Amino acid sequence: MGALWIAHVKVTDEEAYMKYAAIATEAIAEHGGTFIARGGRFVQLEGNARPRNVVARFASVEDALACYNSPRYQEALSFARNASERDLMVLETDD
Repeated sequence: MGALWIAHVKVTDEEAYMKYAAIATEAIAEHGGTFIARGGRFVQLEGNARPRNVVARFASVEDALACYNSPRYQEALSFARNASERDLMVLETDD
């Protein structure tokens, strides 16, 4: 089964967050992840909106978790922690 990595983000420090994004993009690719959506138009129907939404596809939940726990992604997170408010989840898909 595949997996989606879904992030809802409010950026509070654009410069630091761009450092996160550059390293995270590399880490995600290294673990076979591909982006489906990065930013773009959205319509919030319920709950709390965050202005940046990102969805990446992985071959499995395990691959997505391996990416998150990898040294490269953890390096990226060191830039995001004080530069954003984030919600991140991994969702198993039916495919």
